[in-house]
Parts: sequence; C-alpha cells; structure tokens
Amino acid sequence: MRIGELAERGNVTHETIRHYVHQGLIHAERNPNNGYQLFDDEALRRLRFINRARTLGFSLKEVGEIFAHTDHGDSPCPMVRDLLRTRLPEVRAQIQELEQLANRMEKALNAWSSMPDGAPDGHTLCQLIEHWNDAPTGAPTPTRDAGSSHVS
Repeated sequence: MRIGELAERGNVTHETIRHYVHQGLIHAERNPNNGYQLFDDEALRRLRFINRARTLGFSLKEVGEIFAHTDHGDSPCPMVRDLLRTRLPEVRAQIQELEQLANRMEKALNAWSSMPDGAPDGHTLCQLIEHWNDAPTGAPTPTRDAGSSHVS
C-alpha cells in the first residue's frame, strides 16, 4: 500500500508516516518503477502498535526500544511494565502540580478581578503579575522553587 492508504488506515497524517519511517519505526520498500514508498501489512501493524503505545505515554524512543527487543526475539513486556511502574508516580505528581497551578490561577483571577488594568509606564510591565506578591494577607503568595522553572 502507498503512504496515503497507510495513513488513512492508521488514522494518522502522511507526515506522521514519514516521521516514523525516518525514525526507523516503520519500514517501506521503494517501487523501482516510480520511487513511491510501498508499505506492507507489517507497517500497518507497527503503526497501530505505535498509536496504542503513545496513548499509554510511551515515547517514540521507547517504542523503538520495544521494537528492538521484539525484532531480536526478546520479550519487551518486562521493560514495558518497568517503564509504566516508574512513570505512573511521575504522572500523578505532574497532575498534582497542575492542580496546584490551576488553584493558583483561579485565586489570581479572583484577586485580579477588582484590580484596574495598568498601562506600561516605563516602571511596570503588568501590574497584576508584578503585584501578585503584594497580595493582602490570606491571599496566595507564590514562591519560586530553587530547581524549578515554575511558580509554586
């Protein structure tokens, strides 16, 4: 099948197929008559596998490692379990951080709702953000974590 058919059957774009070929995740043969890339059922099977793995949070690099194990006759299942065991607590921590961020954003919007808009005057950029630390007692006061690029 040609790239268009593979993309359609795999529910991805042509560019995605080209990227996966470039990454070595899917292989194509060249038609000697016209140079078109031709894909077989194995390419479609791999494409569907990639889509499923991506929905579980696996990176393309990790998918490549899974394919390498499989291509060498080794079961990738222990590695897959270990990756998810490691990643799940990280994802839960990210969710918690995002919930805290959403709470800070809501509090900021509430605090800012009664504040006037300010125009840059050569001394300020955006008074809302610049005076966020000046919020009255009981309002959130952001801090910056030493090793982090986000406000806590």
